[in-house]
Amino acid sequence: MKLYIYDHCPFCVRARMAFGLFDVDAEQIILANDDEDTPIGMIGAKQVPILQKPDGSFMGESLDIVRWVSEYAGQTLTQTIRPEIQAWFDKVNAYQNKLVWPRNIKLGLPDYPTQSAIDYFVKKKEATIGKFEEHLNNTPQYLAELHTDLAELEKLVVSTEALAGELSMEDIIIFPVLRNLTMVRGLALPEKLLAYVNNMSKAAKVPLYFDRAL
Repeated sequence: MKLYIYDHCPFCVRARMAFGLFDVDAEQIILANDDEDTPIGMIGAKQVPILQKPDGSFMGESLDIVRWVSEYAGQTLTQTIRPEIQAWFDKVNAYQNKLVWPRNIKLGLPDYPTQSAIDYFVKKKEATIGKFEEHLNNTPQYLAELHTDLAELEKLVVSTEALAGELSMEDIIIFPVLRNLTMVRGLALPEKLLAYVNNMSKAAKVPLYFDRAL
């Protein structure tokens, strides 16, 4: 099997988690961010992750891939998401890209092997959130809001091994957000959340960004 991804992509992290957590082998292929032809040729759209299954067919949509890998491995993944977890995700997801997008192009990730790939990403994303430099300058403001939200999330942590006490779709949607936020210098994760992020990173085989945060 092959899994086509970007390193920075939280939806790709969802799929990567499934392979790591359920101990299923797949070759992970990182595409250049400006490569439109490869994904369009596979699923008719410029999006990742894309799974090439053992029969050679392609599958898109991160949560569909997660569920497929779970079934393939014969593993149980609880589908329930607590309303308060979903509400937290929706709130933080509304602004976290203002912290993440301006930074991930500066980390030396394989998603951006050329200046063309960087320029492609910047043009597309600035059309959505505005100038990256302005958001970098607003980091203290965003971090203050984030730290308040992280304190609320910590109250919902049942276990530092899995948010709800057992592996569930909550982990699949929340860990990728927390993982990408580790690229932000000054991020202060509460004790239980820090333990959770480190434990899930190890279990899912998805490295964090603490060592290159900026």
